[in-house]
Amino acid sequence: MTTAAKPADLILDFCQGIGAVIVQFCQATGKFAWFTLLSISHIFRPPYYWRNLVKQLIEVGYYSLPVVGLTAIFTGMVLVLQSYTGFARFNAESAIASVVVLSITRELGPVLGGLMVAGRIGAAFAAELGTMRVTEQIDALRTLSTSPFKYLVAPRLIAGVVMLPILVLVADIIGVLGGYLVAVYRLDFNPYTYLQHTWNFLENMDVVSGLVKASVFGFIITLMGCYHGYHSGKGAEGVGAATTHAVVSASILILLSNYFLTGLFFGS
Repeated sequence: MTTAAKPADLILDFCQGIGAVIVQFCQATGKFAWFTLLSISHIFRPPYYWRNLVKQLIEVGYYSLPVVGLTAIFTGMVLVLQSYTGFARFNAESAIASVVVLSITRELGPVLGGLMVAGRIGAAFAAELGTMRVTEQIDALRTLSTSPFKYLVAPRLIAGVVMLPILVLVADIIGVLGGYLVAVYRLDFNPYTYLQHTWNFLENMDVVSGLVKASVFGFIITLMGCYHGYHSGKGAEGVGAATTHAVVSASILILLSNYFLTGLFFGS
């Protein structure tokens, strides 16, 4: 017969489990912080690989434009329909234009655009760097006296920070256009009145706050993609796990940082 575990042993095992979790969390946090500092430091130090940078700018910006544009235009269309359904009950249809433009420029444009780019670019970067890790191409760069942070990570971070605000600005225009088309050609709004209300209620801070959010989101997306890809496990399973972790972590951080940025800009 086995003797029952003593209460003191159970408490000790419980404390050991909590301690192990805390130690793992601290290790992962330190590892991520060190990776982030190295990545940022290589952005401002020569040499610069301009050809690789231009390639990443095109990859992040131009090739992401279709998915971001489609997301924006249908978001604007749906937002007008939903707003009309609610505001018509209070005879406040004139406020639809202002609600649409503020919602898109402040929140929906940068957040939805960031999530779409995270699904595309974050996964692509993680898979690309993960494959390079598995096939030892990253180690080969070090053998050739080339820093992987300088050649692989820094151009991607710059591309994310620069191109995502441009994508979001285009998404804002397309989203407002989608709302305008539905409001005018389906709900019979006066075109001049709708555009006038849109312009009168839009302020510079509404657009600027969305672009600042987009720049932060671009940094988060590319950083998480590069981090998980750089530290990918072995084999196809490791690359797949790195890709999944990159998209999930980037999406969560986008939503989390969006709350704090919104409080920073509009909390007062």
